[in-house]
Amino acid sequence: MRSVRLWILATLLVLAGVGVAGWQLLPAKQNSDRTITVGTTDAVTSLDPAGAYDAGSWALFSNVFQSLLTFEPGGAKPVPDAARSCDFTDAGLRTYRCTLRDDLTFASGRKVTAEDVKFSLDRIKRINDEVGPASLLSTLGSVDASGQTATFHLSSPDATFPFKLATGAGSIVDSTRYPRRSLRTDGGADGTGPYVLKTYERDVRAVLGPNPRYKGAIGDLGRPVVLRYYANSQALQLAWKAKELDVVARQLPPAVLAALSPSDPAQRVTAADSAETRNLVLDVRAGSPLHDRRVRQALASLVDREELVDRTYRGTTDALYGLIPAGITGHATSFFDDYPQPDPKKARALLTEAGVKLPVRFTFGFAEGRGAAAEEAAELKRQLETDGLFKVTTEGFEWTEFQKKYAEGGLDAWAVGWVADYPDADTFGAPLVGTGNSMKNGYSNKDVDRLIQETQQDADRSRTADSFRKLQADVAQDVPLIPLWQRKDYVISTEDIGGGEYLSDGTGVFRLWQLSWL
Repeated sequence: MRSVRLWILATLLVLAGVGVAGWQLLPAKQNSDRTITVGTTDAVTSLDPAGAYDAGSWALFSNVFQSLLTFEPGGAKPVPDAARSCDFTDAGLRTYRCTLRDDLTFASGRKVTAEDVKFSLDRIKRINDEVGPASLLSTLGSVDASGQTATFHLSSPDATFPFKLATGAGSIVDSTRYPRRSLRTDGGADGTGPYVLKTYERDVRAVLGPNPRYKGAIGDLGRPVVLRYYANSQALQLAWKAKELDVVARQLPPAVLAALSPSDPAQRVTAADSAETRNLVLDVRAGSPLHDRRVRQALASLVDREELVDRTYRGTTDALYGLIPAGITGHATSFFDDYPQPDPKKARALLTEAGVKLPVRFTFGFAEGRGAAAEEAAELKRQLETDGLFKVTTEGFEWTEFQKKYAEGGLDAWAVGWVADYPDADTFGAPLVGTGNSMKNGYSNKDVDRLIQETQQDADRSRTADSFRKLQADVAQDVPLIPLWQRKDYVISTEDIGGGEYLSDGTGVFRLWQLSWL
């Protein structure tokens, strides 16, 4: 689910008006209670951590809920947040133990205990919602709770388990306010994060206030924030032009982003290369017109990423030729190695070998209002229909409907962005191509699963590169998905807002508390 993180390759902070006096760089006292309004096109699927695995929902979870662990800005390893300490207790990486802080309380005043931690993770796995994060906890066998100590027993060695606890899947909820076997649907959210959700209007806004009860890794609580949600990039752009917003994050139209000027005195721009990727996911199940691997290889032989990036995204994204983006340990260009340029002759030969009737007809779904998704679908349709080999029917859906549509097998292909859950290449492995993956496309490969498990057994993450490269070579041959691009991340704010450069940084955390008035 999920975007952009620790592996930020380069950051450009353009501060308009370089002559600003030094005193203006400190938060003004009189503005400490003044609300900051942030606009985004990322929708919230659910307020319940058991029912969402997407960037919009997890951005809210980062602020309302607390996990045992978190990531410091630019950090590569998780650090304690709700926990006082956490460690593996065995050399085999199968038992992980955390001791909670003693001073944590929910909004009701009730003390947080290890039973709440156990309850929170158990219910995610028990509910196993079709668009929830249960797949991220696939190696979690059971949880024991005793007082302030939670012990996690893993079904297989998993050096990345602490990283997963630091994500939205590790959100600790009040066990007295959430149903054990179903999602909470009353519009409330009870956590211990740095913010309290005061009011929420679906697809409109979330009003957040600093949580005076918060205790954890964050030293300074932020300002009151209103998150405003927009149906599409054009609506977000209009709101920004009308000065209804103080900060814009994810996503203005590509043409607007490409035209941003460092010399504009009315705004600050943070632009960074990121690890947010986008893939064309293919349904590999029996009965799908894309079931035959040769048909999927033919599709991969027709995609022109450079043209897609240039025509649709105006250079605000970079062509991606591997499952793992550039800048991450284990990155490879396996799709360039196997499909170096669009080759209709190769595609035709593959389809002839597969014995399928031409053109191969399939449905291609996308989420309406999500950046340039509609324009992207039109461009890919044009490319894939080259020489009459394929006939593509494109259809857009509202975000929540889109997720359910592909999860239920209602599409043959779909384009979806992937925001890194945590700063490790593993977040591009099991969630995307492992058996039971969150893409719900029916893909399963024993060699891929073996390589995923192999990487999870090594606590020294730098030694996993070869296994991840082998994994990507297998994926390029099987083609359960086709990597398209990785995004450049932009945060735009008015000239009197600071902290935008820390809002999202590659660690999977959306830090609203870093925003301040200057």
